[in-house]
Amino acid sequence: MSVHVAEQSGDKKQKMTVLDFKKFKEEGRKFTYVTAYDYTIASIVNESDTEVILVGDSLGMIMLGYDGTTAVTMEDMIHHIKPVVKGAPDTFIVGDLPFGSYHESIEQAIHNAVRLYKETGCDCVKLEGGVEMADTIRAIVKAGVPVMGHIGLTPQTAGSLGGFKVQGGTPERAAQLIEDAKTLEEAGVFSMVLECVPKGVAKALTAEVNVPVLGIGAGPYVDCQVLVLQDMLDMYSDFKPKFVKHFAHIRGAMVDGLNQFHEETLNGEFPSKEYCFNATVEGYEIDK
Repeated sequence: MSVHVAEQSGDKKQKMTVLDFKKFKEEGRKFTYVTAYDYTIASIVNESDTEVILVGDSLGMIMLGYDGTTAVTMEDMIHHIKPVVKGAPDTFIVGDLPFGSYHESIEQAIHNAVRLYKETGCDCVKLEGGVEMADTIRAIVKAGVPVMGHIGLTPQTAGSLGGFKVQGGTPERAAQLIEDAKTLEEAGVFSMVLECVPKGVAKALTAEVNVPVLGIGAGPYVDCQVLVLQDMLDMYSDFKPKFVKHFAHIRGAMVDGLNQFHEETLNGEFPSKEYCFNATVEGYEIDK
């Protein structure tokens, strides 16, 4: 596999590869990672400088209106990953393995990882869990599927962690997170997401592993910053985590546009002549 560094070449960026992740860390080069769940949003991200897209099981809440992620199925994930891959050919695409798709056995995990990777054309799969997932990760990697890990707050099992809360807040839990990270690296992940962890713990953990640490709510010392696109662009109003900064206010702009459309329709301003087909038809009176 050749290494293509994701630099701008004219108006087109070059797609990262699995090998680029470690190369970026070695060079101290930061990068960014956002979610997308459909063709249109993926195509917009593809036009940006952002290097990585996650089609996450967060689509359960963002796209399907679920209360959490556990109800998301393999079919849901495959349905959403395919158009993202098509819409963002120059962006590295991560496909999430949903809850229940890799927990029953290693055989089940390999089957579903291969299925997601093969049927969607994504560049890797992501799964949650620390030390307890090492054998599963090792087997999936051996089967030829690149794996991204995910530790810290793991949304699929947030209930068992006491809800959506900061993780690693005690010396014991911080030490366990670092052990999880080392174990995942040894098992073969090429990178790992670290979610909702104090910045000091994230800094120590990032220094302990040779693969990139992709932080969401993990402070400034990680190798990559991750955000849910609908959060960062102020499109999703149900919940705003502490770590989310609004880089634009798209929801308000969309509501304003819809309201203007409604107003202009009621007052007759829309559609005006330039938005109409104006061919003259014999026997019909056409406004001049």
